[in-house]
Amino acid sequence: MNDVLDLFRKTGALLHGHFILRSGLHSREFFQCALLLQDTQAASRVCGLLADKLRGFEATTVISPAVGGIIVGQEVGRHLGLRHIFAEKDGEGGLVLRRGFKITPGERIVVAEDVVTRGGRVQETIQIVRDLGGIVAAAGSIVDRSGGSLPDFGCPFVSLVQMTPETFSPDAIPEDLRGIPAIKPGSK
Repeated sequence: MNDVLDLFRKTGALLHGHFILRSGLHSREFFQCALLLQDTQAASRVCGLLADKLRGFEATTVISPAVGGIIVGQEVGRHLGLRHIFAEKDGEGGLVLRRGFKITPGERIVVAEDVVTRGGRVQETIQIVRDLGGIVAAAGSIVDRSGGSLPDFGCPFVSLVQMTPETFSPDAIPEDLRGIPAIKPGSK
Protein backbone atom coordinates (compact mmCIF):
# COMPACT_ATOMS: atom_id res chain seq x y z
CA MET A 1 0.00 0.00 0.00
CA ASN A 2 2.76 2.46 0.87
CA ASP A 3 4.45 1.92 -2.52
CA VAL A 4 1.19 2.73 -4.30
CA LEU A 5 0.56 5.81 -2.13
CA ASP A 6 4.14 6.91 -2.80
CA LEU A 7 3.42 6.71 -6.54
CA PHE A 8 0.29 8.83 -6.05
CA ARG A 9 2.35 11.44 -4.19
CA LYS A 10 5.26 11.30 -6.66
CA THR A 11 2.96 11.84 -9.66
CA GLY A 12 0.94 14.57 -7.90
CA ALA A 13 -2.18 12.40 -8.05
CA LEU A 14 -3.06 12.67 -4.34
CA LEU A 15 -4.59 16.13 -4.06
CA HIS A 16 -5.33 18.11 -0.89
CA GLY A 17 -7.92 20.91 -0.66
CA HIS A 18 -11.74 21.08 -0.80
CA PHE A 19 -13.26 18.66 -3.29
CA ILE A 20 -16.76 17.62 -4.29
CA LEU A 21 -16.79 13.92 -5.13
CA ARG A 22 -19.05 12.33 -7.78
CA SER A 23 -21.12 11.02 -4.84
CA GLY A 24 -21.88 14.63 -3.84
CA LEU A 25 -19.85 14.32 -0.65
CA HIS A 26 -17.11 16.82 0.15
CA SER A 27 -13.55 15.78 1.05
CA ARG A 28 -10.11 17.20 1.88
CA GLU A 29 -8.40 14.58 -0.29
CA PHE A 30 -8.88 13.50 -3.87
CA PHE A 31 -7.20 10.71 -5.81
CA GLN A 32 -6.80 12.02 -9.37
CA CYS A 33 -5.79 8.71 -10.90
CA ALA A 34 -5.45 10.27 -14.35
CA LEU A 35 -2.33 12.07 -13.10
CA LEU A 36 -0.82 8.75 -12.03
CA LEU A 37 -2.01 6.86 -15.11
CA GLN A 38 -0.53 9.41 -17.54
CA ASP A 39 2.84 8.00 -16.50
CA THR A 40 2.79 4.75 -18.49
CA GLN A 41 5.40 3.08 -16.29
CA ALA A 42 3.45 3.91 -13.12
CA ALA A 43 0.19 2.81 -14.79
CA SER A 44 1.71 -0.52 -15.78
CA ARG A 45 3.14 -1.08 -12.31
CA VAL A 46 -0.01 -0.18 -10.35
CA CYS A 47 -2.41 -1.97 -12.70
CA GLY A 48 -0.09 -4.99 -12.71
CA LEU A 49 -0.42 -5.12 -8.93
CA LEU A 50 -4.21 -4.96 -9.24
CA ALA A 51 -4.11 -7.66 -11.93
CA ASP A 52 -2.14 -9.87 -9.54
CA LYS A 53 -4.94 -9.53 -6.97
CA LEU A 54 -7.54 -10.42 -9.62
CA ARG A 55 -5.52 -13.22 -11.24
CA GLY A 56 -7.01 -16.01 -9.11
CA PHE A 57 -10.56 -15.30 -10.28
CA GLU A 58 -11.27 -17.29 -13.43
CA ALA A 59 -12.34 -14.84 -16.15
CA THR A 60 -12.07 -14.23 -19.87
CA THR A 61 -12.89 -10.52 -19.94
CA VAL A 62 -12.22 -7.34 -17.99
CA ILE A 63 -14.88 -4.61 -17.98
CA SER A 64 -14.50 -1.13 -16.58
CA PRO A 65 -16.72 1.92 -16.17
CA ALA A 66 -15.73 4.95 -18.28
CA VAL A 67 -13.95 7.25 -18.02
CA GLY A 68 -11.73 6.67 -15.01
CA GLY A 69 -11.65 2.91 -15.26
CA ILE A 70 -10.76 2.59 -18.94
CA ILE A 71 -6.97 2.75 -18.58
CA VAL A 72 -7.13 0.59 -15.45
CA GLY A 73 -9.24 -2.03 -17.22
CA GLN A 74 -7.04 -1.99 -20.32
CA GLU A 75 -3.86 -2.43 -18.26
CA VAL A 76 -5.37 -5.10 -16.01
CA GLY A 77 -6.58 -6.94 -19.12
CA ARG A 78 -3.12 -6.66 -20.69
CA HIS A 79 -1.44 -8.04 -17.57
CA LEU A 80 -3.92 -10.92 -17.39
CA GLY A 81 -3.98 -11.57 -21.14
CA LEU A 82 -7.73 -10.92 -21.26
CA ARG A 83 -10.06 -8.95 -23.50
CA HIS A 84 -11.09 -5.52 -22.18
CA ILE A 85 -14.40 -3.73 -22.74
CA PHE A 86 -15.94 -0.71 -21.05
CA ALA A 87 -19.33 0.69 -20.12
CA GLU A 88 -19.87 4.36 -20.84
CA LYS A 89 -22.30 7.11 -19.93
CA ASP A 90 -25.68 6.91 -21.64
CA GLY A 91 -26.37 10.66 -21.59
CA GLU A 92 -28.82 10.37 -18.70
CA GLY A 93 -26.36 9.57 -15.93
CA GLY A 94 -26.32 5.78 -16.28
CA LEU A 95 -23.93 3.38 -17.98
CA VAL A 96 -24.41 1.23 -21.10
CA LEU A 97 -22.39 -0.99 -23.39
CA ARG A 98 -21.81 0.48 -26.83
CA ARG A 99 -19.27 0.25 -29.67
CA GLY A 100 -20.24 -3.30 -30.52
CA PHE A 101 -19.09 -4.73 -27.17
CA LYS A 102 -20.86 -7.99 -26.37
CA ILE A 103 -21.16 -10.18 -23.30
CA THR A 104 -22.21 -13.77 -23.86
CA PRO A 105 -24.34 -15.68 -21.35
CA GLY A 106 -22.09 -17.44 -18.84
CA GLU A 107 -19.02 -15.33 -19.72
CA ARG A 108 -16.85 -14.80 -16.64
CA ILE A 109 -15.82 -11.19 -16.14
CA VAL A 110 -13.81 -9.09 -13.67
CA VAL A 111 -14.61 -5.42 -13.11
CA ALA A 112 -11.67 -2.98 -12.83
CA GLU A 113 -12.00 0.62 -11.59
CA ASP A 114 -9.65 3.38 -10.49
CA VAL A 115 -11.24 4.70 -7.26
CA VAL A 116 -14.36 3.73 -5.33
CA THR A 117 -16.04 5.76 -2.60
CA ARG A 118 -19.59 4.44 -2.55
CA GLY A 119 -19.19 1.88 -5.33
CA GLY A 120 -21.99 3.20 -7.53
CA ARG A 121 -20.22 2.88 -10.90
CA VAL A 122 -18.89 -0.56 -10.01
CA GLN A 123 -22.40 -1.66 -9.03
CA GLU A 124 -23.83 -0.30 -12.30
CA THR A 125 -21.16 -2.11 -14.30
CA ILE A 126 -21.81 -5.35 -12.43
CA GLN A 127 -25.53 -5.00 -13.16
CA ILE A 128 -24.85 -4.56 -16.89
CA VAL A 129 -22.84 -7.80 -16.89
CA ARG A 130 -25.55 -9.68 -15.00
CA ASP A 131 -28.37 -8.26 -17.14
CA LEU A 132 -26.59 -9.66 -20.21
CA GLY A 133 -26.14 -13.09 -18.62
CA GLY A 134 -22.49 -12.71 -17.67
CA ILE A 135 -20.97 -13.86 -14.39
CA VAL A 136 -18.98 -11.35 -12.34
CA ALA A 137 -16.06 -13.32 -10.91
CA ALA A 138 -14.65 -10.36 -8.92
CA ALA A 139 -14.27 -6.59 -8.86
CA GLY A 140 -11.26 -4.51 -7.97
CA SER A 141 -9.98 -0.96 -7.77
CA ILE A 142 -6.69 0.77 -7.25
CA VAL A 143 -8.11 2.83 -4.36
CA ASP A 144 -10.97 1.93 -2.02
CA ARG A 145 -11.75 5.11 -0.12
CA SER A 146 -15.06 3.80 1.25
CA GLY A 147 -13.86 3.18 4.78
CA GLY A 148 -15.40 -0.29 4.60
CA SER A 149 -18.87 0.95 3.64
CA LEU A 150 -19.12 -0.46 0.11
CA PRO A 151 -22.31 -2.28 -0.81
CA ASP A 152 -22.29 -6.06 -1.18
CA PHE A 153 -21.43 -6.46 -4.85
CA GLY A 154 -22.32 -10.16 -4.76
CA CYS A 155 -18.74 -11.03 -5.71
CA PRO A 156 -15.29 -10.68 -4.14
CA PHE A 157 -13.83 -7.16 -4.12
CA VAL A 158 -10.11 -6.32 -3.92
CA SER A 159 -8.10 -3.10 -3.91
CA LEU A 160 -4.51 -1.93 -3.55
CA VAL A 161 -5.14 0.95 -1.15
CA GLN A 162 -7.85 1.11 1.50
CA MET A 163 -8.41 4.48 3.11
CA THR A 164 -10.99 6.15 5.25
CA PRO A 165 -10.68 9.81 4.32
CA GLU A 166 -13.06 12.22 5.93
CA THR A 167 -16.08 12.99 3.82
CA PHE A 168 -18.84 15.47 4.58
CA SER A 169 -22.38 15.91 3.36
CA PRO A 170 -23.03 19.32 1.76
CA ASP A 171 -24.94 20.44 4.86
CA ALA A 172 -22.16 19.44 7.29
CA ILE A 173 -19.00 20.99 5.82
CA PRO A 174 -16.48 21.88 8.55
CA GLU A 175 -15.65 25.54 9.11
CA ASP A 176 -12.08 25.22 7.78
CA LEU A 177 -13.34 23.92 4.40
CA ARG A 178 -16.07 26.55 4.06
CA GLY A 179 -13.42 29.19 3.35
CA ILE A 180 -11.82 27.13 0.56
CA PRO A 181 -13.56 27.10 -2.84
CA ALA A 182 -14.85 23.59 -3.58
CA ILE A 183 -13.80 22.05 -6.86
CA LYS A 184 -14.99 19.00 -8.78
CA PRO A 185 -11.74 17.53 -10.08
CA GLY A 186 -13.27 14.35 -11.51
CA SER A 187 -13.79 13.45 -15.13
CA LYS A 188 -16.93 15.55 -15.62
